[in-house]
Amino acid sequence: MSPGRLLPALALLSLLLLATVRTVHADESEAEPYEEPYSGAVVCMPDYHQKSVPGECLRMGPAAYLKRMAGMGITFPILPFSGKAPDPSLTYVDIRYGQVVNVNAPVYSSLEDALKRKSVARRIDSPYSFISYTDEAVVDGKRFYMVDWEGWMTANDVSRIGTPSLFQGLEFSRTPQRPFGWILYPVQTKSTPGSGNNDYTGHELYRYEVVEVLSIENVDGMDWYMVAPNEWIPEKQEWQRLIGRVIPSTTPPEGVENGRWIEVNLFEQTIAVYDNRRLVFATLTASGIEPFWTRPGLFKIYEKLNSTPMRGAFEADRSDAYYLEDVPWTMYYDEARALHGAYWHNSFGSVRSHGCVNLAVGDARWIFDWAEEGDWVYVWDPSGQTPTDPEFYGEGGA
Repeated sequence: MSPGRLLPALALLSLLLLATVRTVHADESEAEPYEEPYSGAVVCMPDYHQKSVPGECLRMGPAAYLKRMAGMGITFPILPFSGKAPDPSLTYVDIRYGQVVNVNAPVYSSLEDALKRKSVARRIDSPYSFISYTDEAVVDGKRFYMVDWEGWMTANDVSRIGTPSLFQGLEFSRTPQRPFGWILYPVQTKSTPGSGNNDYTGHELYRYEVVEVLSIENVDGMDWYMVAPNEWIPEKQEWQRLIGRVIPSTTPPEGVENGRWIEVNLFEQTIAVYDNRRLVFATLTASGIEPFWTRPGLFKIYEKLNSTPMRGAFEADRSDAYYLEDVPWTMYYDEARALHGAYWHNSFGSVRSHGCVNLAVGDARWIFDWAEEGDWVYVWDPSGQTPTDPEFYGEGGA
């Protein structure tokens, strides 16, 4: 195209573009003016959730979060948890223990007899047996243990137990405002309750770690516990419960008139000790396994023993027979059922016993030092799963 023809064409194109711009501006003037959302509005201060006057600001950001948490009964700052660890020296017991590893194991009259494998004074025939020993000797490279009545057993029949479980509960100077508990199996927290979202936080909670339960939500038939802001765990995974809770209640059980009692919660597998209607101690326990349930009811401690032997069998073939020497810090309250230290396992937070209330040695010592004969023991199962019919219960056992 020649320069003479190009200039008129460019002029025509400019006129068309100008007309288009004018048309657009004319259309905009006739339409509703555009207003940016929240333009010029003020976001609420974080403490707005505590006020009742609406419309002054936008409920967004920190204010919205705090309002949502307040709806769950959670206000900030969250008060420090009042529980503290007891004196660790309570876990010490001046007794050495061993597990009998062979059925019908011999106890010899003397060390010389044990060396020669003769003069058997008695035999320990229970399949689940533990002994205490006061001395040991190594002769010709072979180890022997002196058990009660100055009898001796060989290392072939006895496996020494190291330190019993060092787990301890919590002491309290004031009753906590919220439920709390101990993690029973390792679990990772989630940002929201429910199994549908894969929103794990990366925060792992470990066995016996203490957590507060800030809120509970039921999602798809499962209770979920908020154990920290925006951190949730389920009540259980598959068959195992993940937390043993204490739900503080300073109202005495019916029949308790002095404001002093020990509460055994069979569903949560926890113990709470109340003095003058105030929670002073709490921990995990291991109560009776089916069909040797720990009997629900209100009882009184009728005998306290620093240590005592326990033995028994309930099956006709004695397949469940047990023999336990020097069971520490024993408090009998319901026939042969007692609160006592258990040096032979570390399964606190789950059912385990033949009806007794098993405790870690340090916890048994704490309660033993606090308790008096005549103190109340209140055993209950809030789930209603434990039978209450007396026909289900005999004398009980360890």
